[in-house]
Amino acid sequence: MSMLPIVLISFGVLVSAQHILPLNTLSSFSSPTSLLDLPVSSQLTVSVAICAPEASSARFFVSNSTSGVVPGPSGGPDVFEIQFNLGNGNWSGSVPSGGLLSVQDLNRGSFQILASDNGTTLDVLDQLPLLGDTTSNQAILFSHAFLPVPIAQPSYPNYTLPVANLSVPDIPTSIPNFTLVVAPTSAQLSSLPQTACALLNTSTSTGSIVSTDTWLRNSEGWRSQWLVADLELSTNYTAYVIQDSFKVSGPIYFTTKSDNFPCPLVHSLPYCPSTAYAVALPPLPAPTFGYDASSLPTTISSSLLQYMTNFTTMLSTFACGRDLYSPLQTCADCQSQYRTWLCSISFPRCSEPGPNNSSGTPPSLDSTAQVPISALQPQPSGSPSRNPFFPNASYDYMTLLPCLETCNAVDRACPYFLGIKCPTVKFNAAASYGVGFVDSGADGEVGNGTTGAAQDRWGNVWCNGS
Repeated sequence: MSMLPIVLISFGVLVSAQHILPLNTLSSFSSPTSLLDLPVSSQLTVSVAICAPEASSARFFVSNSTSGVVPGPSGGPDVFEIQFNLGNGNWSGSVPSGGLLSVQDLNRGSFQILASDNGTTLDVLDQLPLLGDTTSNQAILFSHAFLPVPIAQPSYPNYTLPVANLSVPDIPTSIPNFTLVVAPTSAQLSSLPQTACALLNTSTSTGSIVSTDTWLRNSEGWRSQWLVADLELSTNYTAYVIQDSFKVSGPIYFTTKSDNFPCPLVHSLPYCPSTAYAVALPPLPAPTFGYDASSLPTTISSSLLQYMTNFTTMLSTFACGRDLYSPLQTCADCQSQYRTWLCSISFPRCSEPGPNNSSGTPPSLDSTAQVPISALQPQPSGSPSRNPFFPNASYDYMTLLPCLETCNAVDRACPYFLGIKCPTVKFNAAASYGVGFVDSGADGEVGNGTTGAAQDRWGNVWCNGS
């Protein structure tokens, strides 16, 4: 992955002086009136980011002519106005002999400009950050996936599946520089220009980052992972991720749990890489940030790894890579889906009702309610855990049931001889799974669920899809 080397150049107040805009360099300006020379390029991209609300009135005009006429609102041949969206504006075109960029109607405030010959722009990415989970004062957050890692497909006759106890893969040598910005939603970060410079300059970012790691959750790819502490309980937060100081991912929203939420977070398990949520385990003393692979009780991890080993042994009795049981799925796909399902049921997820989810009961498929209700199940203190290797919790809590789709994905990906069967709606699937959220719940139907996903960008989590 090629990265644009960013060099930030700052200019003070520019009144009538004319400056050459450097190529492939992020430049910052504060000026009532600015006139800039554009570099010569057969395909130039000029990208502008508004860094303060006060600068939102500014208009930017580009001319790829060398006539010497200052481009402006009156237009003319080869004059183009840069159009803005969310504080970002871009123009692309040929500047064979150089050109001019002028800034009009800027009385105060700052902005950034990047002129590139490789198409790099200052903009908002389509990909969003990802919420792992929260407690009353902690959160696990991830960047968008920046480097996909497809499931490795071994070849016959050396068809060897990954071991149960995965090790942490080698981190890519070239990764983006990510910065996390978290603030109470009441700070209204979404009302600012949605630009990297505006968000990085905010003074309302809150919380303490305990650690930052690069983590491979699944085949979607590598992400940055942040463990955030010192948040306020029962508070709505907004989160952004800034990539390489010039691209914005987000916002997403989340809410911390109430003061009596008892479950600690579990994270950073190489053998269950997508597990990053609260689990019904004994609370840990402050300032410990949840359980990871080094602190999780071995009775839990060893039993899970044994299940995974036994399943892989059974799967390997099939002539993987030589004989095909599906034109779409392989043994590697089967094992990967089984691991996701096994981890989701082996680590029962804790949660609590949200503001629109006070009943704490799963929705019926024929419900006419406009707001879906998360698949929560009360667990009184001392009641047996879904995982028999877990200690009985000494507190009341609520379990967020796994999404039925995690089981159905295994059924679809694995050979028939393994005998994998998932519960159906007709036979009480909702007693142990979240049903009707991602898929409709109708036998054999994929999609058309009430939410279409296990969670959304607004902090709603309807079932455990990790």
